Amino acid sequence: MLNPAIGKLIKNSDSRYKLVLDVAKKARKIANEANENEEIITEKPVTLAMNEMSADIDD
Repeated sequence: MLNPAIGKLIKNSDSRYKLVLDVAKKARKIANEANENEEIITEKPVTLAMNEMSADIDD
């Protein structure tokens, strides 16, 4: 099972395709920022992006 649940994330998207695009864009942004700041991230950018999007829904 995905954490966070896909059903929770898709509520704010028009479709699964749009959700995938949104997660990919956010993941690229996270990876680029980490690269620019010379930070080492231990989790994958996609995981971080999904967690951020889930936190935005909860707020």
